[in-house]
Amino acid sequence: MSEQIRALGLLSGGLDSTLAARVMQAQNVEVLGLHFSTGFCLADRHRILGNRSNPDKPYRNEALRAGADLKIPIEIIDIKDEYLPEVVLNPKFGYGSGMNPCIDCRIFMLQKTREIMEERGYHFVFTGEVLGQRPMSQRRPPLDDVAEESGLGRLLLRPLSARLLPESIPEERGWVDREKLFNISGRSRKKQMELANHFKIIDYPQPAGGCCSLPDENYARKLRDFLAHRGTDVTPDDMMLLKVGRHFRLSGDVKMVVSRDQGENTYLERFTQGRSEVWVDDFPSPLTLVEGQPTAIDLETACRITARYSDGRHERTVPVRWRSGESEGQLTVVPCQNDTELEALRI
Repeated sequence: MSEQIRALGLLSGGLDSTLAARVMQAQNVEVLGLHFSTGFCLADRHRILGNRSNPDKPYRNEALRAGADLKIPIEIIDIKDEYLPEVVLNPKFGYGSGMNPCIDCRIFMLQKTREIMEERGYHFVFTGEVLGQRPMSQRRPPLDDVAEESGLGRLLLRPLSARLLPESIPEERGWVDREKLFNISGRSRKKQMELANHFKIIDYPQPAGGCCSLPDENYARKLRDFLAHRGTDVTPDDMMLLKVGRHFRLSGDVKMVVSRDQGENTYLERFTQGRSEVWVDDFPSPLTLVEGQPTAIDLETACRITARYSDGRHERTVPVRWRSGESEGQLTVVPCQNDTELEALRI
């Protein structure tokens, strides 16, 4: 075939998408990797605040790393503004275990990819999806739904499971050889790791259920609370703030966010506009932000909880500073020691 076949691939940088791209390369397909930034990736937090579980490990964008390893170009496409209202808040196919609209997410990204395919003259699209790997989005019916709803239909190829699925247009037209594709299924990554060894792919993140915050129970609980009290008047910055600190609901419209380390202190300083600030001067202390219009009781509670998480937590009383707009003051409080009280307020 004289014409150079060109394909777009969704590339997260995880093992499956990296392998899918490598399999396409092995069939002499020219590959462009697309990486969509939704605002809900766990790596966004690591990029801004560092990796709490491994502080010595520097942040890296896995999609860019995979692209460099495979020597293929990667385009990062920011879809935050559209993704939140169109996908997260209104999923046609519902949510998974948390607030994760996995099927709608895949459809949305592939619709964007189809548009690029048509605009730039690419032949087809591929993904690293594996039949049966994820209970919500990678069973056969949702795989079919994704192909149909995205408008790609049979122009969507899943190289790792292709021989378990109906023949796609790239296979039918000889753009790729079906016999050189794979029949991987299920949740085990054993076959993928064997394939990675075959292709000498050694640097990839260990499979751990993806990089999205939305399936996380703690994040989903905070997001539900946010939507219940603020409705859909939400911004990407609001969503990022949900990833940071300890969150407590003091009353119907009043919530406080308490940082967990100096990195979060620095980050929360970005969000002080329109929020009250609480901190302790005499001891190393978290920065606390209070949203809404706190009453005197709410403010005292915020000061007591802030003192609890400061280095003055064992003192009988602690002077706590607060600032709200042009007003500023100090309350001397007994640090909160009642875990039951804390848990009742924690989101």
